[in-house]
Amino acid sequence: MKARHERPIVLVTGGARRVGAVIARTLHAAGYDLALHCRHSVAEAETLAAELEQLRADSTLVLQADLADPEAPAALIDTLLAQTGRLDALVNNASAFFPTPVGSATLAQWDDLFASNARAPFFLAQAATPALRAARGAIVNLVDIYAERPLADHPLYCMAKAALATMTRSLALDLAPEVRVNGVAPGAVLWPNNGMAYTDQQALLARTPLERAGSPEDVAGAVRWLLHDAPFVTGQIIAVDGGRTLSV
Repeated sequence: MKARHERPIVLVTGGARRVGAVIARTLHAAGYDLALHCRHSVAEAETLAAELEQLRADSTLVLQADLADPEAPAALIDTLLAQTGRLDALVNNASAFFPTPVGSATLAQWDDLFASNARAPFFLAQAATPALRAARGAIVNLVDIYAERPLADHPLYCMAKAALATMTRSLALDLAPEVRVNGVAPGAVLWPNNGMAYTDQQALLARTPLERAGSPEDVAGAVRWLLHDAPFVTGQIIAVDGGRTLSV
């Protein structure tokens, strides 16, 4: 990717795998060129970048960083801008998720979950603000329905995502009118990497009005709409959950 890039560029954190990779493909197809951030999944990010380069040359940049490092967000934005000269959109997708039952939660777990789900998104947004203002760009944060309806045994994760939800609304106010800031809160889309018992999956789906799981494409479509087709929408968090947040 060349300096002073001509096409709009979106940074997708955690863009190498799972939902992040589907978001990346969807935005690439919508005309965005990509800065793909990864932490450990460098090989997957490079494979995805090679795939997208076959579709449109000079359209991807892979950036590796551990966003738990307090210096990483600003350094990541600096590196991106040094290589592209612009940034039009930011998708804060990278996230840590694991249980922290009351009685066994640790400070290290607190730091890990808040670093990825709240601290890094804020400082990425802060570092990106001048470029996004210049582009009259947008931010989309991947929140979670559990920010509103907590998941048992995951208090720290739910707290961190609730902080991200409030951050979304706060930044929408503070960065207007140049930058729009919205969120997407997925429901049952992909089961966690550490697995979920089949009976638990079925119980969750039974409480979902549409009675099925969603797909990563559902989430990616909402992100695309907020970035590309919603110029009068800011400060909103769209639940992509099959109606789960309507049920008891």
